[in-house]
Amino acid sequence: MLRGQVSFEEESQKQPAVGHWKPLMPSKGNKEELETGCQDAGGVGETQSTEQLNVSRLRSSSVEIREKGSEFLKDELHKAQKELKLKDKECERLSKVREQLEQELEELTASLFEEAHKMVREANTKQAAAEKQLREARGKIDMLQAEVTALKTLVITSTPSSPNRELHPQLQSPSKAGFRKGHGRNKSTSSAMVSAARQNVSPEPVTRECREVDSILFAEFEAWKESPTLDKSCSFLDRIYREDIGPCLDFTKQELSELVRVAVEQNTLTIEPVASQTLPVVKVAAEECGGPKKCALSGLPRTCKHRIMLGDSGNYYYISPSCRARITAVCNFFTYIRYIQQGLVRQDVELMYWEVMRLRREMSLAKLGFYPSEM
Repeated sequence: MLRGQVSFEEESQKQPAVGHWKPLMPSKGNKEELETGCQDAGGVGETQSTEQLNVSRLRSSSVEIREKGSEFLKDELHKAQKELKLKDKECERLSKVREQLEQELEELTASLFEEAHKMVREANTKQAAAEKQLREARGKIDMLQAEVTALKTLVITSTPSSPNRELHPQLQSPSKAGFRKGHGRNKSTSSAMVSAARQNVSPEPVTRECREVDSILFAEFEAWKESPTLDKSCSFLDRIYREDIGPCLDFTKQELSELVRVAVEQNTLTIEPVASQTLPVVKVAAEECGGPKKCALSGLPRTCKHRIMLGDSGNYYYISPSCRARITAVCNFFTYIRYIQQGLVRQDVELMYWEVMRLRREMSLAKLGFYPSEM
């Protein structure tokens, strides 16, 4: 019994603990806690969905911005390409205009040079004809002056006491007078006139110059004309250097001759006339530069009417007329071949060849000592 009571008491003591169990229905406070928890859970979900929505919007907006930016850049690129094409067309048009102007300028320059050469040749021809006429007129004047002098001599020697029967044919015997018909010129007068004419007038036979193209020289010139150059290693210029330029510029003063040759090749030589009052303007010894009475190239006493300067050295060298003629002939040759090299001579190849041969003949005559009197 005691055991039963004890167990019953123990069970009865344990039953009040059942009153502390939580009820199945939540209380008011629990409701609020549950609603707050639900709200917190719902807020977090809504925040996450809002952030995802914002991210998706940002992504879509960035894609749109990229697409619009790419379209804008494409439009700008197309515009720039169109502008470049227009500018390229304008550059091509301007380059064509420039090429046309340059070609017209070259043609005009060539025609002007050709016309200038033609005028120079015509002037030289007219000058030669005028000089020939002048020589003939002087010969006639000298002949007439000799005849007048002879007639005066005969008139003076004829006096009333001893008349000259040649001047008065009526005083001659009829037998001698019968051979004379009309007016007879005194024999002494005729002989004096003829002798004067022979002394003063040298006969100039009228000859027509004949010429024939040398096949070797013409072939060398044609080969040089295909690619004109001033390099003397080519066969055309090598021959002219050996046969004409070298001998023409070979003076007694070898060092100065070499300097003159280099200056002529480089087109830096200056020739100017010398006034009678001009004194030598030199920086070296006077015997090297010559003087108005001594040629600096030949070293001989000559009347020097011209002087040369090599480049910008400021040193003047007095030269004789013969040396000037030789230097001038070589300079004329180099000037003409430079014109050909620059394309300023628009002539047939054969005409250019004969002009070169004429210039070579001038160099040959100059090196032999022939030069015009006006030198």
